Amino acid sequence: MGRWWSPASAAVEPRSVQLLLLGVALVAASFYAGTLFGSSASPALILPPSRPRSPDSSRSKVADARMFTNRVSLTYRTKPVRVPDHGVDVCPLEYNEYVPCHDVAYISSLKNLDRSRHEDLESICPPQEKRLFCLVPPPNDYKIPIRWPTSRDYVWRSNVNHSHLAEVKGGQNWVHEKGKLWWFPGGGTHFKHGASDYIERLGNMTTNSTGDLRSAGVVQVLDVGCGVASFSAYLLPLDIQTMSFAPKDGHENQIQFAVERGIGAMISVLATKQLPYPGNSFEMVHCSRCRVDWHENDGILLKEVDRLLRPNGYFVYSAPPAYRKDKDFPVIWEKLVNITTAMCWKLIAKHVQTAIWIKPADESCRQKNADMKLLNICESNDNVSPSWKIPLMNCVRLNKDKSEIKKFPSRPDRLSFYFKSLEMIGQLHFSIACRKKKDETCFDATNLS
Repeated sequence: MGRWWSPASAAVEPRSVQLLLLGVALVAASFYAGTLFGSSASPALILPPSRPRSPDSSRSKVADARMFTNRVSLTYRTKPVRVPDHGVDVCPLEYNEYVPCHDVAYISSLKNLDRSRHEDLESICPPQEKRLFCLVPPPNDYKIPIRWPTSRDYVWRSNVNHSHLAEVKGGQNWVHEKGKLWWFPGGGTHFKHGASDYIERLGNMTTNSTGDLRSAGVVQVLDVGCGVASFSAYLLPLDIQTMSFAPKDGHENQIQFAVERGIGAMISVLATKQLPYPGNSFEMVHCSRCRVDWHENDGILLKEVDRLLRPNGYFVYSAPPAYRKDKDFPVIWEKLVNITTAMCWKLIAKHVQTAIWIKPADESCRQKNADMKLLNICESNDNVSPSWKIPLMNCVRLNKDKSEIKKFPSRPDRLSFYFKSLEMIGQLHFSIACRKKKDETCFDATNLS
């Protein structure tokens, strides 16, 4: 007949009781482990236990490694591209932070760059025969990155072993060593006490103390010279998306910290060419001690910010000229005020160490200043053209298409929302590709109304 069974008897089976007790024990152990790590200033991080390696497992890994025939060799690209029979070579370990088109050795050999405007920090790709054709290796003791949201505060030190940056910026609360981890307390050069307080202050300044940045209409932010991108990380709870960028310079590769934390960032610089973003892309451009000389060259870099800002967008400037009266800071501040006034930006707030301007939606002031020769209006008002590798222009664009001024919808509708100008950019790129291929079946986007 088989074993007799009923739900009541199953509920008290020894195996079920054992599983229940095991679950309770795991919950208690997890809670206890969390209390051992961290403090009120830094959230707890529970690390997976390391398993002791047995000699057998080590021999197994060596055997597995022998299955890969890739050699360690510094190999350069050939024309045509040819993959060796043994597979693509692996670059030597010292190339573990190699970034294509940001090769310091190659760029330093170029003599015709305008280094006074930091052209040497821009993306400059070498000729094909000087391009590496090997796999960039991970650093020693590389680990699978810690997942978000814990990665906002902690990343593995071995994955981004930049101790110099921690030594230089530790006093500003950028990043600190904590055992095998880097800890990011959320500070910055101008917000040592945390990005949250700083963001709250910006919200008060943009809304006259009646709201926050989200209620001020800020949806997308461009963070210039972002450091380790803590400003971006602490904007996420407000549902504000940020594109952060910084150059690869003497402060080591700051962007590697940002990317390891899981924050959208890229290596870039404001120098001689437009940033690779369409016009009217951001409601706020943020500069906190970003080391950009906005007042130089007739304010051409501020005019690039103007191109990227949407009407009624904010330029946030946290830097010594906004509050210090010594050295040449007052002269720099006066130049900034003159340039922004000519562009019809309005200084809406100046508090503590920060000044905030707003870009006007009404173009009548700009047109008037252009008539008075105080400002140059760009001849081409084409926001459809690609912005990649385009030289900066010492002029401002007028927003004639008022449909570009309307606010972004809330999530999730915002994920599928785009303006007509972005649609036209896609069509233009498609038609250019068609012409290069000489494909008569492609349509020409330039003929679209």
